[in-house]
Amino acid sequence: MRDRFQENYGVDFTTDENYDLVIDTDDLTANEIASLIIEYYQKSSAATKIPSINFHLWQPCNMRCKFCFATFQDVKQTILPKGHLSEADALKVVEQIAAAGFQKITFAGGEPLLCKWLPNLIKKAKQLGMTTMIVTNGSKLTEAFLKASTAYLDWIALSVDSLEEETNIKIGRAVTSKTPLSKAFYYDLVDTIKKYSYGLKINTVVNKVNYKDNLTEFLAYAKPKRWKVLQVLPIKGQNDNKIDAFKITDVEYKHFLNTHKNVETIIPESNNEIKGSYVMVDPAGRFFDNAQGTHKYSKPILEVGVAEAIKTMDYDLDKFFNRGGIYNWNKTNQYTRKEKANQDA
Repeated sequence: MRDRFQENYGVDFTTDENYDLVIDTDDLTANEIASLIIEYYQKSSAATKIPSINFHLWQPCNMRCKFCFATFQDVKQTILPKGHLSEADALKVVEQIAAAGFQKITFAGGEPLLCKWLPNLIKKAKQLGMTTMIVTNGSKLTEAFLKASTAYLDWIALSVDSLEEETNIKIGRAVTSKTPLSKAFYYDLVDTIKKYSYGLKINTVVNKVNYKDNLTEFLAYAKPKRWKVLQVLPIKGQNDNKIDAFKITDVEYKHFLNTHKNVETIIPESNNEIKGSYVMVDPAGRFFDNAQGTHKYSKPILEVGVAEAIKTMDYDLDKFFNRGGIYNWNKTNQYTRKEKANQDA
């Protein structure tokens, strides 16, 4: 066998130097072996091992959520007056992200649907082999966009903090902070998203104003594949001026979780679980992390490349795994759309 490998592949598979990790398993249990493998994996450039990435490509937003922990006003005021890269540069960032091996990309903002070239970014990402997702407040999510994007967009993450218009006005989850989306709008939007067989994810930020809300009936109707419930997060430099009115205690956060304990797809994310567990790129095309309660930025990806830029980031692989960052994101659309096509035929 050794000779055959050597002849066919030019490799001596018995030589330890050919492997990243070699373990003598004679005196170890299965659990001990697994622990050694996991430990090595975590230490080997953990930041680049996280397979999903959030690209906050667009700083502008048509809503004014007062607790928003990604306003990027600092970016706009210092290096990016328009609040976004050009289409050409944004495409290059996507290309470099894909080349670095990221498997899933989420386009976020601001409000990403304000970006006229978002469809081109989604298409590029899909052509490069990544699972694609957008995070949107829903106000600009039209049926025309959903119909046109079926070949390249896999997931829709819809931000829904409350179905009560008065509550949404208080927290700023309203167009220009004045016009909230109605309960009927959210129900209709869910119907349209499902009409085109997208994977549906719902994000809810639990805060002082909405922690007593009950979304159980809506969730039973929407049936999201994932419902991410995030504890409102103070981030220095992003929401300092308004966050005090929206902070909640752990007890209040748990009250909301207990209200919805029977929702099977719930994914709780406390402040501690959020910090440092996401690989993120800002509107200027730089990696950033929030591990220390503020945004720390890398050098621009287009200047130094992904491998160099990500070295300065504080991303926690354990937290990524523990918050359920890995899930079956690949098969959502391929099968449901194929089944739907067969039914239509």
